[in-house]
Amino acid sequence: MAGKVTLVGAGPGDPELLTLKALRLIAAAEVAVYDRLVADAVLDLLPPQCHRIDVGKETGRHSVPQHEINAILVELGKAGRQVVRLKGGDPFIFGRGGEEAQALAEAGIAFEVVPGITAAAGCAAMAGIPLTHRGVAQGLRLLTGHRQDDRDLDFDWVRLADPDCTLVVYMGVASAERLAGGLRGAGLPGKTPVAIIERGTTPEQRSLFTTLVDLPADMERWQPKPPSLLIIGKVAGMALAPQHQPLQREAAQ
Repeated sequence: MAGKVTLVGAGPGDPELLTLKALRLIAAAEVAVYDRLVADAVLDLLPPQCHRIDVGKETGRHSVPQHEINAILVELGKAGRQVVRLKGGDPFIFGRGGEEAQALAEAGIAFEVVPGITAAAGCAAMAGIPLTHRGVAQGLRLLTGHRQDDRDLDFDWVRLADPDCTLVVYMGVASAERLAGGLRGAGLPGKTPVAIIERGTTPEQRSLFTTLVDLPADMERWQPKPPSLLIIGKVAGMALAPQHQPLQREAAQ
C-alpha cells in the first residue's frame, strides 16, 4: 500500500479545539510524528498501538534538526506507512509545515494538510481579546520573535508601528525587550497595551497585561515560560472574557 503523510494542525492546546477531521485522523493513526508544542491531552487521543516519534524542538535545543524530520517523513512514506504529522497550532503558520510539504512533494510522497486553530486565534479568544475590532484595529499581523540561526530581529519597524493594527508575536518571550525597543523607536506609543498569554487555551493559562514601555521590566518580573504569545495593540487592553481573571501590572512601588 502506498504511504501517505498528513500534516495535522493540533491546535494551541485544548483538545476540544481540534477539527473533526483532525480528531478522526489522530484516532486512527498508524504512526504519529509530533512536536513539543502538541499538548499531552491531544497525544492521549492516539490509539495504543500507534507508533510515536517525538521530534520536539525547544528554543536553543533542537532535538531533531528540520532536515532530519523531513527525511523521517519521507522514509515513512516510502515504507508505505500511514503517518499523522502532528504540529502545534496550524501546520502552515510558523510550523515549518511548508518545508515538510515541499520535501514530501519532491520525494513523490502523497500528503495532505489539515488546518488547525493557530495560537493567535485560540489564545486571544480565551483571553477575551478581539484581534480586530471596528474602530480600534483594522489590521492584523502575525510575527515570529525567533529568527533562523538565532539571528537578530530585522523587521521593518516603521511599518509595524501602526497604532491601528494588532501585532501577534509567536515565540517572543526572549525577544520582548528588542520588540518593545524597536516599536517604540519607530513611533508606537509607550502606552500601547500588551498582553502576554502563557500556555493559552489550557487549564494552566496565565493572562498578563502591561504596556509597551513597561513590557521589558514586567517580563523580567513575571518570567513567562514558553509557549507564550505576545499581543500588541489597542485591542490587548479590551480583555472581555470572564473565564480568566487578568493579572494586572502592579503599581510602581
